[in-house]
Amino acid sequence: MNFTDTLILGLNEALRLENLIYCLFGATLGTFLGVLPGIGVFVSISLLFPVTLHLEPTTGLIMLAGLYYGTLYGGSTASILLNVPGTPSNAVACLDGYPMSQQGRAGVALLISSLASFVGGSFAIIMLIGFSSTIAENALKFQSPEYFSLMVLGLVGASVIGAGRASKGLASVVLGVLFGVVGMDLISGVQRFDFGVNGLADGIPIVALAMGIFGVTEIISSIREQCEREPHALKAVSFRSMIPTRDDIKRSVGSTARGSLLGGLVGTLPGTGGFITSFMSYAVERGIAKDPDRFGKGAIEGLAAPEASNNAADQAAFIPTLTLGIPGTPVLAILLGVLIIHGINPGPNLVFDEPELFWGLVMSFWVGNIVLLFLNVPLIGIWIKVLAIPYQILYPAIVVFVCIGTYSVNANAFDVVVLAAFAAIGYVFRIFGYPPAPLILGFVLGPMLEENLRRSLLVSRGDAMVFFERPISMTILCVTAVIIIMPLLLRVWKKRKQYPTPNFDE
Repeated sequence: MNFTDTLILGLNEALRLENLIYCLFGATLGTFLGVLPGIGVFVSISLLFPVTLHLEPTTGLIMLAGLYYGTLYGGSTASILLNVPGTPSNAVACLDGYPMSQQGRAGVALLISSLASFVGGSFAIIMLIGFSSTIAENALKFQSPEYFSLMVLGLVGASVIGAGRASKGLASVVLGVLFGVVGMDLISGVQRFDFGVNGLADGIPIVALAMGIFGVTEIISSIREQCEREPHALKAVSFRSMIPTRDDIKRSVGSTARGSLLGGLVGTLPGTGGFITSFMSYAVERGIAKDPDRFGKGAIEGLAAPEASNNAADQAAFIPTLTLGIPGTPVLAILLGVLIIHGINPGPNLVFDEPELFWGLVMSFWVGNIVLLFLNVPLIGIWIKVLAIPYQILYPAIVVFVCIGTYSVNANAFDVVVLAAFAAIGYVFRIFGYPPAPLILGFVLGPMLEENLRRSLLVSRGDAMVFFERPISMTILCVTAVIIIMPLLLRVWKKRKQYPTPNFDE
């Protein structure tokens, strides 16, 4: 099957009526939830994650993907109108988007944000289409040692890059791996680490873990902040007010292109995501600007570049997720969980063994992004009214839906107990500054990491040098070591710069 045939196959799958309906549903609901401050992408995914288990894998993934990038689109609306980011990735949009709103240019800001998001997402989709087959073909040459090393690289990269303190990120991912090996040993069939609890015989349910540590924790953490927030008087945004000036277009075209390129390239690295790339693109735009004092006061470049960058990064994160089975972001780790639950092994074989699923999902990104572009602009008036919903009414309803969804997966009340336990763990993580994202990555990749480790040691008869004797595996492990060592070296360098060694010869 040639390249054109695969694209046609994917487009036919994406435009299938059932998939099209669920894509539209996911994108619309994602935009709605993204507009609401304090909800975020994790809560959104948590609400619909149980539903995917009752759908075909392709349909469920298309719906979750639409929800994912729909939330990113909607998150900029709250940033621009309220100065409250709908999602962390949209935090940078507050810096210049809100000042534009105060200057009576909210319509222009919302339009430029939507267009930049579409361009950034489209650029990343082109990267995904262009490089996926090549990456997967080369990855098929990998054996157990290479897979083990690659997963170590993904986990360490996600723990160190963008996780604040590297030690806390690594601790979080190790805990996630430990949670992932609870239940039956895949090789020997022996029950382990379940402490005699029947509900843990098949392992910790991923639905309860993900919805607890992300969904419920996010809601609990934002209750006080959102309930105490004073209501804003929001003005209606007319279509005429959305028309940008020639200067707006001139300034935003270049910044959108640079943000898309930066987000697309950096977003392929595990653990980066739109939050980091949006700040990076903002810094780049301010650094190259002739008049950087405009930034923070309503500069259109300070809005267009981060919005293009975060959408490009979050779409580009699908490249390692779908081709290598290494989730680029925690949300995509949940999507891998959907595949595993349906009995589909993520990785390079997915591209060739499940072409309808892979290319159908990829082509649905185009459909979803086009839908969101035409959905956001006409419905801005509705999104403004959505922002007036009191959070005191909203969060109890969401918690109830999360609990019902968790129970409905296995019709097991114990899963709700697990949900509550991980909600408590997530809240403790939040208090002490431990990132929860590496935990879910470790949980999803932990069993595959263990499987490839044990398989490699069985083949080599217990010789751990098998990971260093193979060139690709050794190269990957060396890159992993550099990622671990670099933060330590940077910290030492900063301390030496702050406290220089005294010269006793003087």
